[in-house]
Amino acid sequence: MDLTIYLVVMSALLLLRVPVAFAMIAASMLYFYTNGNSAGLAIRSVVDGINSFPLLAVPLFIFVGAIANHLGIAARLFDFALASLPRLRGNLAYVNLGTSVGFSWISGSALADAAALSKVQVPQMIRQGYPYGFAAGLSASGSLLSTIMPPSIPAVLFAATASISTGALFAGSILPAMLMTFGLALYIFLWARKREGMEGSPFDGKAFRAATVRVIGPLFTPVIILGGIIGGIFTPTEGAGVAAAYMIVLGAIYRTLSLKVLIQSAKETVVVTGGILLILGAANLMGQVLAREQVSRVLGQWLTGLTDNPIVFLLVLNVILLLIGTFLEAPPVILVLVPVLMPIAAQFGIDPVHLGVVMILNLMIGSLSPPVGAVLFVVGSITRQPMGVVFRGVLPFLIPLVSVLLLLTVFPQIVTIVPDLLGL
Repeated sequence: MDLTIYLVVMSALLLLRVPVAFAMIAASMLYFYTNGNSAGLAIRSVVDGINSFPLLAVPLFIFVGAIANHLGIAARLFDFALASLPRLRGNLAYVNLGTSVGFSWISGSALADAAALSKVQVPQMIRQGYPYGFAAGLSASGSLLSTIMPPSIPAVLFAATASISTGALFAGSILPAMLMTFGLALYIFLWARKREGMEGSPFDGKAFRAATVRVIGPLFTPVIILGGIIGGIFTPTEGAGVAAAYMIVLGAIYRTLSLKVLIQSAKETVVVTGGILLILGAANLMGQVLAREQVSRVLGQWLTGLTDNPIVFLLVLNVILLLIGTFLEAPPVILVLVPVLMPIAAQFGIDPVHLGVVMILNLMIGSLSPPVGAVLFVVGSITRQPMGVVFRGVLPFLIPLVSVLLLLTVFPQIVTIVPDLLGL
């Protein structure tokens, strides 16, 4: 069985709507069987794919996002942003974006962000006269900040797969996330100034003080995580554990923690983590197939024959990743392609942290597009609208997101300057 037949088999399974992990495992097992390898070798590859200490951070960060959602942290962030930005024209749109920024420092997952914040923000904006498409599109686009801004679960997966520093990748993601925020804010400004009825309300000092007190606790979460990791106090896995414990303490202080909340958060964590671990094992098995077929060498020869310019290479990679991201979610793509792309990127002299941020942003922009569109599906399910309606609302927001992607591609210093300054 050669690589072409292998890819045809896996593509056929995906078209039949077989879950990605099972499609990868089935096609890979068939490859191993037809090439005279034992099933034991394939099983060991699956186990090796999840036998990694840094990956322990993934379920812990998922738990942090889940319990923060159930503890009402999103509502606290929303109230604080609303009290802080009352006079701005189109203020609820800025509040939506500001809440996404705040929650992104906690959750690490675009789906968790989209689920938690769409419940609060979209209905509020619609009641204030904002079109559904704009409100849903902004919520979906803003949720991508959670996968760029640390602690990002895709960044943890990339760092573990590429064997690079998670702290360096977290640090390199900060400026790109800020640029994304600025780009989305600029679009809000241009959109709001052309419309009537978008005036803000007078500033309420009492409401601002009350909202500030309510949000102080959650805002310490990123300080604990990033400060500890970048400062070398603890590893990303230990940082995730500390953040989870801190969330439980906050819940006890706010009296929103209960046995039901803990059980529900644990259930969500187990379900999501189980899916990710299955994909991790399947991706490692698929990686064995690609290694045997020398895909890295063949692809590297093709790309180096196409160009010797690293920017052109990254632009070509952008197109490929955007297309892949519309059909597959980020974790399996990262786990399969990173071992292939790392040696090729090294030939072009591309910093692995730069490659990581560009790759993650590409795949997350792809997640805003059908047919998979996981973020679109979450927002549409919560607001009870079809995915197509949400996608039409997202379309204008793709302009600032893709613009930031191009900036990161052409100017790698945007990514590398913070890790370099911190000596990471």
